[in-house]
Amino acid sequence: MKLGPPHFWKEQNPGWQARVLAPASWVVGTLAHIRTLRASPTVSPLPVLCCGNLSVGGTGKTILVHDLARRLENRGEKPHILSRGYGGKLQGPLRVDTAHHTAQDVGDEPFMLAQQFPVWIGANRAETARLAAESGATCLVMDDGLQNLTLRQTLRLITIDGGAGLGNGRTLPAGPLREPASKGLSRADAVVLIGRDDTALATRLPPHLPCLAAKLIPSTAIRRLQGKQVIAFAGIGRPGKFFDMLSDAGAAPMRMITFDDHHDYTERDCRRLSVLSHQPGAVLVTTRKDWVKLPDWLRSDVVVIDVELLWADPEAPERLLDLLLTNV
Repeated sequence: MKLGPPHFWKEQNPGWQARVLAPASWVVGTLAHIRTLRASPTVSPLPVLCCGNLSVGGTGKTILVHDLARRLENRGEKPHILSRGYGGKLQGPLRVDTAHHTAQDVGDEPFMLAQQFPVWIGANRAETARLAAESGATCLVMDDGLQNLTLRQTLRLITIDGGAGLGNGRTLPAGPLREPASKGLSRADAVVLIGRDDTALATRLPPHLPCLAAKLIPSTAIRRLQGKQVIAFAGIGRPGKFFDMLSDAGAAPMRMITFDDHHDYTERDCRRLSVLSHQPGAVLVTTRKDWVKLPDWLRSDVVVIDVELLWADPEAPERLLDLLLTNV
């Protein structure tokens, strides 16, 4: 079951736990700065769009990658997605093959994206960029990678969850940040703020940095859940967002089951979920990221709800892609 992030990560005025962990956070921040100074990134002949984040946990980054890759395809481009392959058993570099690989092999998010786009996994993004270019890519989209400096990035976007903001503003382990916010924001070309800005973050960003607003909306499949006895489960960064989405659509779950982000569903987990799905009148519901990790025998018993981005300014993502494709 999901334990969730420490409560003091969310506090605007962090308590004693964050103060105790401050020395370790200083080390994390210093190491991040050293990596930046020592970086000698490879320059790809293709435009490289990085969709990254400053904090751990779900920010909507992979949904943003999907949205922008689809828009690039609509422009006639051939985007290939580069991912580290977090949570997968295989190290890469390799191209994800959904006919032979599983989510457990390559990671849940790369496997999910590979249903629609060419996806490469590997820690060295310069190497996967080379392989993608040789395979016919016309542009590259990095799913995560703001802190990966092996490949020069043409356009850098930072995704931030509006409900969580930047938490207590401290780096790991005293807070949720992978690096000091000032450092990461200084390398960004724009911020994509997803969801309601509950922490008023937009007012605290550097004035020169564009902040684009968007929100997650569910697929039409959610309408069929209205009035049903919904049992929802999710193993994502912030499961509460998924459960709230169901409730807002009139499909409030009568039971909510949470797992850790990138949870690898065991046989025991699946048997338990199967029993729940066969309760009289019950409908078992989850996210696409979780659904792709379920065995085939269970998938047919689970309703999957996809989400997509709705931009406050419909032209904003197209302007970003104009910048990407003209700044090579």
